[in-house]
Amino acid sequence: MKKILFLLIAAVCLVPVYGQQKKAAVLSTARHLVEIEMVLVQGGTFDMGCTTRHSGECDDDEFPLHSVTVGSFYIGKYPVTQAQWTMIMDSNPSNWQGDSLPVEKVSWDDVKIFIRKLNAATGKKYRLPTEAEWEFAARGGNQSNGYNYAGSNKPADVAWYTNNSDGETHIVGTKKPNELGIYDMSGNVYEWCSDWYEDTYFDNPQHSPVGASSGNYRVYRGGGWTNNARSCRIANRSKGVPGKGYSNLGFRLAHP
Repeated sequence: MKKILFLLIAAVCLVPVYGQQKKAAVLSTARHLVEIEMVLVQGGTFDMGCTTRHSGECDDDEFPLHSVTVGSFYIGKYPVTQAQWTMIMDSNPSNWQGDSLPVEKVSWDDVKIFIRKLNAATGKKYRLPTEAEWEFAARGGNQSNGYNYAGSNKPADVAWYTNNSDGETHIVGTKKPNELGIYDMSGNVYEWCSDWYEDTYFDNPQHSPVGASSGNYRVYRGGGWTNNARSCRIANRSKGVPGKGYSNLGFRLAHP
């Protein structure tokens, strides 16, 4: 009887130890397998908003065109994939399933949970890009050629959109990159940014703007597989409720 009691006590004591070991193993695996390829974006100054050259397609919330300066940062070479999401979250909410497809149907709130868990697993400081950082990177940073889309004036070169998507998302990185070697910033899926949405820009120069301190909607950018070419323009802006996800909406990471 004493031997049985000892074994029972030992088993109970080992449960939290086993749980801790399992958690540590999962985190170790995540550190090695969740590889986020990043591209360095050297800081610089650019005109944010719709340019005169593209004024025939501009929306009201793309004005006024204004000067913005951002510091150097890293941004994801690709949108976050379903494989990367599943490794951290152990689930996949995407409508179109595939490891190398961009994760979608994730809300802004979901993304913040993912980032918190990813940072805990990797010891890094990933985050969502600000709207200004996103646009600067999409334009090609200091190497910008002034394209209307992220890497070309021809949407089919760089974007999966209504004319070529066949009604679904596509494997990331299968279109041409932009000037910085970043893929899918026009088309495939929209991408959440960190900012609260405001329906107009400031009309004076800005330095590393982070958006409003509060609001009802979060910004997302870039256009998706459901959208026409106009919506895939770099300057185009969209907004969404932070708690909702859509099958044409994903995200990419920034760092630090």
